[in-house]
Amino acid sequence: MTRQFVLMTDTGSDLPKEYYVQHDLACVRLGFTLDGVTYGGDDGAEMDDKKFYDLLRGGAMPKTFQITPAQAVGHIEPFLKEGKDVLVISFSSGLSGTYESYCTAAKELSGSYSAKVRVVDSRCASLGQGLFVDYIVRKADSGASLEETVQYAEELKGHICHFFTVDDLFHLKRGGRVSATTAVVGKMLGIKPVLHVDDAGHLIAIGKAMGRKKSLAALVEKMTELQELGKDDPVFISHGDCEQDVEYLIGLIKNRFGTRNFYVNMIGSVIGTHSGAGTVALFFKGRHR
Repeated sequence: MTRQFVLMTDTGSDLPKEYYVQHDLACVRLGFTLDGVTYGGDDGAEMDDKKFYDLLRGGAMPKTFQITPAQAVGHIEPFLKEGKDVLVISFSSGLSGTYESYCTAAKELSGSYSAKVRVVDSRCASLGQGLFVDYIVRKADSGASLEETVQYAEELKGHICHFFTVDDLFHLKRGGRVSATTAVVGKMLGIKPVLHVDDAGHLIAIGKAMGRKKSLAALVEKMTELQELGKDDPVFISHGDCEQDVEYLIGLIKNRFGTRNFYVNMIGSVIGTHSGAGTVALFFKGRHR
């Protein structure tokens, strides 16, 4: 069935380019700077994710930036000029000001065009946002109207569970997510934190495990506790250049739940700047976050 509006999201979703093309999604590139060079954004350079993680492991210190309201206008307005309504699915407002930029742009444009703009704060990140978008794509493609899809999205987002663990606490410390003391002690003792994204879209530490395999097992325990998956519901996994750990996690999930529809992609540079190499993140639909 023909979609009734334009669906737009940003690269905070960590979906691959092929996904945007396959599902006819408009995409806003978020970006970062490194050594005086801008990557991503509207006109920045490109960097392969594998190269990004190699640089990160070598001590690179990138800094991310959000889009401005003026840039958001530049992405949305061309569709309004064509008379097309637009639904924007934003990276979490609890982690970035990007949502506010979209909202400011929508307000600025609202009096100039008959076509409508709706902005949904996903309160999701990485492939959690990607999973959220995937459900919304299916809803929109079923023939749902703009307002029906917005209502569906608002009801759904509290059910998109995010659980992840990191291999190195340095980047969480740098971003103020954990204290310097916690980072030092964690590294000395091999403690791996387990974190999630809460209903407000904030990153919250909820536990810790001794060693990598136990931290990955802890993700599966959270899935066991909260999952509400039908036979067609996918499980999304993103990672900071650590495919072997992803394979281990998938094995644990298969042992617990049987074969699932897995979708795996690397964490992009914008999220990876804050989570670091070696992050493994698990996303699924659950009773609540």
